[in-house]
Amino acid sequence: MKKIINQAQNVVPEMVQGFVRAHQENIQQVPDTFVLKQKEIQKQVALISGGGSGHEPAHAGFVGSGMLQAAVCGQVFTSPTPDQIFEGIKAIDQGQGVVMVVKNYSGDIMNFDMAKDLAEMEGIKVGTVVVDDDIAVEDSTYTQGKRGVAGTILVHKILGAAARNGASVEELVTLGEKVVENLKTIGVALTGATVPEVGKPGFVLADDEIEFGVGIHGEPGYKREKIKPSKEMAQELISKLKTAFGWKAGDRFAILVNGLGSTPLMEQYIFYADAMRLLETDGVEVAFSKVGNYMTSLEMAGLSVTLLKVEDEWIEALKEEVDTVAW
Repeated sequence: MKKIINQAQNVVPEMVQGFVRAHQENIQQVPDTFVLKQKEIQKQVALISGGGSGHEPAHAGFVGSGMLQAAVCGQVFTSPTPDQIFEGIKAIDQGQGVVMVVKNYSGDIMNFDMAKDLAEMEGIKVGTVVVDDDIAVEDSTYTQGKRGVAGTILVHKILGAAARNGASVEELVTLGEKVVENLKTIGVALTGATVPEVGKPGFVLADDEIEFGVGIHGEPGYKREKIKPSKEMAQELISKLKTAFGWKAGDRFAILVNGLGSTPLMEQYIFYADAMRLLETDGVEVAFSKVGNYMTSLEMAGLSVTLLKVEDEWIEALKEEVDTVAW
């Protein structure tokens, strides 16, 4: 294992310390927690998300005006504890309530629900939006139903705009559920990822192998094949999304091509161009695009592609300016 770390057991506290010091003009750490919050929060419903570390820049990179007000960092690939989430909720509540954006993993669902109960006992109104955008497999490792993956970032962005513009807890939950219904993601891995305290990859692919549908914690995908050109990978992934959406010519989408950690932007843009050609052939309009590393899996090589069937106001929300580290 080659990593730029000190002790494996200290990667999360040391990462949090470095993140705060690098971005201290806008970000602060809630004392005695691994919660990173926006320094100055306007009067609004506040948004909180989080999960296991190892997916950076998610979620701390999206804390700031127009997106999240706090992110809770769990241990690597491990849900944050209820008490940490609870402290985050208390730290950002402006008296109008808090909405939690939770990826669909069993530990995250349980721990965020427990934190919600604690907050409501203290009189804080809390809503929950669960993201389950991964169409690759259902009932995989760590989850019941579909996994929550990179599409979560688009949920943060749309809800963040609505919250900043005055939406209530109930309105944000309704909006979030509608966005998630129209959000789908699928990925491909070229290598596994190594959790520092484990010291070896979670799975191993031969030099000439790829695996379609792998999760962001290395959960199994749906098939393993020999390496193939980008345009053929794009054909595989876009065809799965086409089946899931059942789109027709004229439908409008936002697209997010997301690197999983070790894939150069050069390769991500090659894949994006291949995916766009397939969408254009079907007469699908792409109204918004993002390419880059937004929800990674440590040093895993590979990428995911997310499509969101959009409404006009969602495009406006995706294009609104924000003050975050990573958007």
